[in-house]
Amino acid sequence: MPSYEFLDHPGPIPFAHRGGARGYPENSMPAFQHAVDLGYRYLETDVHATCDGVLVAFHDRTLDRVTDRSGPIARLPYSAVARARIDGAEPIPLLEDVLGSWPQARVNIDIKDEPAIAPLLRALHRTRSWHRVGITSFSTRRLIQFRARLPIYTDQRVCMTLGPRGIAALRARTAGRPLEMCTRFNQAGVGCVQLPSGLGRLPLVTEAFVQGAHAHGLPVHVWTVNDPAEMERLLDLGVDGLFTDDLEALRRVLTTRGLWPTPHPTT
Repeated sequence: MPSYEFLDHPGPIPFAHRGGARGYPENSMPAFQHAVDLGYRYLETDVHATCDGVLVAFHDRTLDRVTDRSGPIARLPYSAVARARIDGAEPIPLLEDVLGSWPQARVNIDIKDEPAIAPLLRALHRTRSWHRVGITSFSTRRLIQFRARLPIYTDQRVCMTLGPRGIAALRARTAGRPLEMCTRFNQAGVGCVQLPSGLGRLPLVTEAFVQGAHAHGLPVHVWTVNDPAEMERLLDLGVDGLFTDDLEALRRVLTTRGLWPTPHPTT
């Protein structure tokens, strides 16, 4: 498997989910700043494109749930989206705002819709951020489309996650033919697997799954974990990263285990 700079981290990676959505408006600049101030080096966010091709860091397809305005982002011009305020207070940031404000941070980016792919590629090119992003999506198709459009000189630098179809295949064959699957993952630019700990009563992240993923060269990152007891359980299984809204809780758990990362020099 290729070595991705995005994954170069001593011990389990703490991810600030949507910047740390507990206590601050999610996916807002104050949330990201708070995460960085707490020592988080990995931020997680989502991207949508407006109808005029502007890429924003925002989770939902519509403005309705967390802002003082309404409507689907993909059908609105950026001039309208820019007037929205998260929790009635904070503007919706551009992805380039996030990438540019904390150049020492690594950013896990969830592609929420196909129209976001081209603006995302442009944003990564303008900010030269290929090496410090992880690309994920709930759509295997979107991941394939993103990968196919990567410039040749960057395709071995961008860390991508395993899509839903790949996760299903990995769960079914965690103990079988690791060399063959490693080759497939390498060719697809896959550097890690990210998934919830379970779906309803169906556990997804088990000891066997983690061991199988590791046998195929894939670190396992689990979202979104806000309960300290669940953090402890997953760390005991050997997972390689946790996404959380509760930044303080995860920092306490990792610190107690001697796993909280030392401060990284600002660049």
